[in-house]
Amino acid sequence: MSAPPTDFAAEVRDAVRRLAAVVERTPLQRNARLSGLTGADVWLKREDLQVGRSYKIRGAYNTISQLSPDARTAGVVCASAGNHGQGVAYACRALQVRGQVYVPGTTPRQKRERIAALGGDMVELVVVGDSYDEAAAAASVRAATTGATLVPAFDALSTVIGQATVAAEILEQLPGPPDVVVLPVGGGGLLAGCATWLRQHSPGTRLVGVEPAGAANMAAALAAGEPVELAEIDTFVDGAAVRKAGAVTFPLVRDSGAELVAVPEGQICTEMLDLYQADGVIAEPAGALAPAALSGGVVTVRPGQTVVALLSGGNNDVSRYAEVVERSLVHRGLKHYFLVEFPQEPGALRRFLDEVLGPDDDIVLFEYVKRDNRETGAALTGIELGSADGLAGLLERIEASPLRIQHVAPGTTAYRFLV
Repeated sequence: MSAPPTDFAAEVRDAVRRLAAVVERTPLQRNARLSGLTGADVWLKREDLQVGRSYKIRGAYNTISQLSPDARTAGVVCASAGNHGQGVAYACRALQVRGQVYVPGTTPRQKRERIAALGGDMVELVVVGDSYDEAAAAASVRAATTGATLVPAFDALSTVIGQATVAAEILEQLPGPPDVVVLPVGGGGLLAGCATWLRQHSPGTRLVGVEPAGAANMAAALAAGEPVELAEIDTFVDGAAVRKAGAVTFPLVRDSGAELVAVPEGQICTEMLDLYQADGVIAEPAGALAPAALSGGVVTVRPGQTVVALLSGGNNDVSRYAEVVERSLVHRGLKHYFLVEFPQEPGALRRFLDEVLGPDDDIVLFEYVKRDNRETGAALTGIELGSADGLAGLLERIEASPLRIQHVAPGTTAYRFLV
């Protein structure tokens, strides 16, 4: 394994001192639900309670605070899916450095408003493109043409060192070294920093990085031996939807020995709801990544082990919960969609209800796809089952029905077009 390209431990200790008056020492809280599910002693590192509701302030402030007077005068620019932008905005206002924050159009309104509020008059918010990568390209052009300093969300050693202060806190907060640490992965800044620190200070700790299944760029980089650009990504987990792993973060993650796993977006949504309903915690999709890997059984741990999962962010727009619930229901096999061709005659819907639906099934969506004067009309019908086990019986009744019914399965072109 190669060594980090600096005296990493000393740099992290300097960052801890630099950030002491700026960031919160976020609590490490035992989670009874996850502990009960896994049999382990599961603790959540609550970075959702951090300044800006995310750990991103650590890397952003650590970077900007070390700029020379001339660099501060020239200002800073960054690209962000939201949380890094909040960290940059806070740092700009605190250090009186002018900045521009580029975000994609997919960034939730809540995050945009928080960036504006935290930055005040020192920060300009620029919305461009449909993905983080498009915003990053625009920010790079701006930095190159104006002389402003680009503050990377993850792909800079100063950012990585700032994020490593999370691991330093975890080791200080526990009476002994943790058996397992589970971290979310976007571009790899957090994992690179924490993994490098833990490798030096708690070498017996198993480290697991968790990526969203729709944007597993670090796993792709490890498989290829270098960062590669994903052809497609699912932007739902906006805080971790990165198309390509960082050139700085990749070798640090590779050499750390960290495991990588991927969690389906539907399981992330299920964990978001469980965190809210059972634990009273508001988590954004990226914030729920690490705990979702435990609740979904993607990461297995042994009974009695001390496990720390990072809850990385709490900037979730309330308007997104409808989609969160939808994705969770589909993931758990409780919600299904069908195209039902109904005869244009009285009683057709009643027969469908009586002959096809089970006693615990419910219609949660019903809309005609196209209205015309033909003898039949197709309706998109959403059915919520009483339990996932009820699907087999539903499909049997559909097969026996004289109605023409097509199952619109998740992942198909029809599903993406209609639902």
